[in-house]
Amino acid sequence: MVPEFLMKMLEIKYGEELTKNIIEGYKVKRKVTFRVNTLKANSNDVAKILEKSKIEYKKVPFYSDAFIIENVRENEIRNLDIYKNGEIYMQSLSSMLPPIILNPKENIDILDMTAAPGGKTTEIAAIVQNKARITAIEMNKIRAEKLKYNLEKQGASSVYVLEQDARKIDNFFSFDKILLDAPCSGSGIIDVNNPKLEKIFTKELIKKSVKTQIALLNKAINILKKGSNMVYSTCSILEEENEKVIESVLKTGKVEIEKIAFPGIEELPLLPTNINGTLCVMPTEEYEGFFVAKLKKI
Repeated sequence: MVPEFLMKMLEIKYGEELTKNIIEGYKVKRKVTFRVNTLKANSNDVAKILEKSKIEYKKVPFYSDAFIIENVRENEIRNLDIYKNGEIYMQSLSSMLPPIILNPKENIDILDMTAAPGGKTTEIAAIVQNKARITAIEMNKIRAEKLKYNLEKQGASSVYVLEQDARKIDNFFSFDKILLDAPCSGSGIIDVNNPKLEKIFTKELIKKSVKTQIALLNKAINILKKGSNMVYSTCSILEEENEKVIESVLKTGKVEIEKIAFPGIEELPLLPTNINGTLCVMPTEEYEGFFVAKLKKI
């Protein structure tokens, strides 16, 4: 069951009809999705392997290296050599969006602020073909080990891992691009079948998340080079963790919104947002609930 207070928050923000659709999106079993790790493989070869294994798939409008699997579950994909060899990476479609929106380039300094388990970090490394200097921060030792494992498996040799609280990173650091996929309540990926949901998903969790999000975002802005971009994302669909957090930094006058635009964006199941140029993805059979904003340092 969806906690009553969350239901009210969603209805206030999105209205009854959209809230019904969101709840349906929570309930449905999400399709298996992955992206091809272009450091080790290419989409054509992966497609042939899937076809040979009688695995049905469809491609993704915004990302030519992403696949939606139609007829098998995750275990069958994990049994394939392309998974074991790190030629593909299991990842939700929504979480593939921030690196694409960040649009990383070769020969620059890039920071992934809360990097574990490494899906977005390895995606960035693949986009730039290991030709950029990428720093990935993770404060939790166990999660940092998982991050290092995934980086090695995916062949992301351009990444340096820093075990530290990203809120405390020294201000002498300076980056051309920053990805902040902030810790959040997870309101976009709720498991309605979890009997402990009401104990886990609380107003206190949202408040704690917001405090962390604002601290991380302000730190990111401090260490972002002037005229450069950063991307802020969460797997939440609540404005408290999204638009309101962004509005808090827009008021400082240090950053401005850069409108998100890329081929295929019109195919996404989008929810309305209070800030033009940001996007919020609705949870569906193919997508997790997700928010993304792109900022430019003035």
